[in-house]
Amino acid sequence: MMTSSSTRNAKATLMSMLSLLFLSSSHAFTIKTPTVISRNRVIVGATLEGREIIGEIEPVNNFVLVETAGIMDQTDSGILLSKTAKVKKTEGKVISVGPGRTHPDSGKYFPMPVSTGDGVIYGKFDGTELDYNGKPHTLIRDVDIMVRYTDGDKLTLENAEMVFDNVLVHIVEEESTSGGLLIASTANKEDRGRQCTGTVVKVGPGKMVADGSILDMNVEVGDKVKFRDFAGNEVTIGGEEYSVVAMTDILAKF
Repeated sequence: MMTSSSTRNAKATLMSMLSLLFLSSSHAFTIKTPTVISRNRVIVGATLEGREIIGEIEPVNNFVLVETAGIMDQTDSGILLSKTAKVKKTEGKVISVGPGRTHPDSGKYFPMPVSTGDGVIYGKFDGTELDYNGKPHTLIRDVDIMVRYTDGDKLTLENAEMVFDNVLVHIVEEESTSGGLLIASTANKEDRGRQCTGTVVKVGPGKMVADGSILDMNVEVGDKVKFRDFAGNEVTIGGEEYSVVAMTDILAKF
């Protein structure tokens, strides 16, 4: 026959065993649960042309991925444009940048002129368009970039920077011919002729050559220049017309 002391000891032993069982079961559950969750986790990846891809797009060589600004629905003065008059803007924000390229002969490394987050303007017919993560993007080369400006800021003359040997020229429309005839303000650009003279307002650092050195620019801010017909790329900054011209296309200064 068990004494009261034996009964108390038996109960204590039983409680200890139950406690150990509870603790061991709880420990096994907390280890298993995250394992099961991690195995069934659904990770949403990036999309390219509407299809899911593994990882993110990383440009190679001297390519740059730009999220484009889309289509211009109205002018800077607020005038709405018709469907036929809407213009696709060739500017946007740099999303990612390739590592750069090396010269094919010397092997000299050419660094990239822009960084992630920069705003850029590039040539009208440059780049390869693609749909990335549901938004329009363009892959361009570093040499396609005409103007670089600070991210988050609207393009202004103050924050515009030229890359390589590009020169920003302010174009002044002619109001009359050399014979004194007035040019009608309603005449289009084709009728009036494309201007190829103007005043230099921004100058790039220069073009890098095979040995890695930078060629000197032969013009400076304030110079009047004459450049090749149809050589410049038109850019509107602050309502004013400018042309981005390569140094090699400038014929004379005065």
